[in-house]
Amino acid sequence: MIRKGRKISVLGTGNVGATIAYSLTISGLCSEIVLVDINKTKAEGEALDLAQCAACVPSVKVRCGEYADVAGSDVIIVTFGIGRKPDQTRLDLAKVNVGILKSVMPEVAKIAPDSLYIIVSNPVDVLTYATIKCTGLPENRVIGTGTLLDSNRLIKYVADYCKVDAHNVNAYVLGEHGDACMSPWSLCTVAGLNLKDYAKKFLGVSEEVMKSDYEQLFSEMVKSGSTVIKAKGATYYAIAASVMHLLKAILYDTHTIMPLSTLVHGEYGADNVCMGVPCQVGVNGIEKIADLLLTPQEQALLDMKIVSLTTTFDALELRK
Repeated sequence: MIRKGRKISVLGTGNVGATIAYSLTISGLCSEIVLVDINKTKAEGEALDLAQCAACVPSVKVRCGEYADVAGSDVIIVTFGIGRKPDQTRLDLAKVNVGILKSVMPEVAKIAPDSLYIIVSNPVDVLTYATIKCTGLPENRVIGTGTLLDSNRLIKYVADYCKVDAHNVNAYVLGEHGDACMSPWSLCTVAGLNLKDYAKKFLGVSEEVMKSDYEQLFSEMVKSGSTVIKAKGATYYAIAASVMHLLKAILYDTHTIMPLSTLVHGEYGADNVCMGVPCQVGVNGIEKIADLLLTPQEQALLDMKIVSLTTTFDALELRK
């Protein structure tokens, strides 16, 4: 159970981990933040920089620590691992990061067996599954960020298209985080109307034109991460904001439904893999998977994405 004096640990202080730690520092969500990194000098520097925000932010203790110091954490956020190199395949990256995770997480789980774990490192679906399997932690307490970022990106593009505030849009991206995902447009709404109906009524867009516009919006969303990486070298603000959104749902026990990576047991036609699906989340982690109704065409497309994802899992020999 989450306590009033909340302790959150961040494993990995690269761009993503450091930005999450900064967001936590100014949020007032916790009373203690522990930063852990194999590069201890980097973690010490980040902790000191954040600690020097003290006079301007809600009271919080920020410090650098070892893995032993995560004991008693309410939430542990995992961001460590290497980024993909230009000549490296996605599968090769997965092998390296799975190896890193398996060398660390069993020990961390022994130190903090009652914590909730948020997996941010990529490939997030694979690493969420590997964490559950190599630690023996209850699957509801290991939460991958999954397609939460993808969904937030899509909401941005739909909002721009409809010329409305992003808070007026609800949309889900399902499947594997990254290129191998899909969006069930039948579930995308703007101000309570299905996107197709909103576009027809308020934008004067025909159904035929809307079909090509769907493809364009989805394509822009999928390419947006690479666009940011090419321009500035990495993405970290949007994923940090997504993690904060998830943390608030956990710490405030809001029972919010959001697309997260979790172990599925037949939902959406998948089994024994982790992938992004709508999940209700609260103080005890993932409470249930919201098995929403897709159209036959959408389910067929998701089935194709699931085949791609399970192929990766099998190539990594994760499901033995």
